[in-house]
Amino acid sequence: MQATFSTDSSNSAHTLSMSPDDFTIRVASSDDEKFAVTITNEMEESAKARGTGIAKRSPEYVANKMKEGKAVIAFHHDGTWAGFCYIETWGHGKFVANSGLIVNPIFRKAGLAKSIKYKVFELSRTTFPDSKIFGLTTGLAVMKINSELGYEPVTYSELTEDEDFWKGCQSCINYPILMMKERKNCLCTAMLYNPEEKEQ
Repeated sequence: MQATFSTDSSNSAHTLSMSPDDFTIRVASSDDEKFAVTITNEMEESAKARGTGIAKRSPEYVANKMKEGKAVIAFHHDGTWAGFCYIETWGHGKFVANSGLIVNPIFRKAGLAKSIKYKVFELSRTTFPDSKIFGLTTGLAVMKINSELGYEPVTYSELTEDEDFWKGCQSCINYPILMMKERKNCLCTAMLYNPEEKEQ
C-alpha cells in the first residue's frame, strides 16, 4: 500500500511517498516518554475531528505505559514520531484492551495503523497469553483490522466488569448514552478475542 503526503518542514514543502516498510514499530520504553504529550494531544484532536468519544488519558498515564513495556510506538525512518498504541489490563488480568491507537496525521493512509495494531496484539498475546483481548470502537477501519486478528463482535456483557474500566468512559461525549443504556450498549461496537475459543 502506497500513500503520498505533502508536509511542511523548515518552511519548505516536500512530498513523502510511504508504505509500512518506511517505519520502525517497536515496544516503547522510558526513552520514549518525551513523546507522551504529543501523543495525548493528538489522541484528543483526532477524537474531536471524528466527532466521537474517547477515554481521555494524561501524558503521565501514557508515559507510565511506556516504562512498563505495555505500549507500542512507531517512527518514520527519518526519526519523526509516527504512531502509538498501549495495553491496559482489567479484572485482575482476565481482560486486556489495546487502547489509544493513534497515527501522526502526516503518515495516515500508509497502512501504519494496521501494522501498529498487529504489533500491539502480538505484545498482548505474548505478555498476557491467557487474557481475553477486547476493544470498543466506532471506527470501521479498526473493526476490520480486529476481525482479521480474530476478534468477534460481542455484547457489552461479555466485557470486563471492572469499574475502573467503565470510569474511563466518563470523559467520552457519549457517556450519558452508555449510562442511560445501563452499560448494556452504546455507540461503540464491542469486539473480543477469546484465546480459549481460538485454541479449540
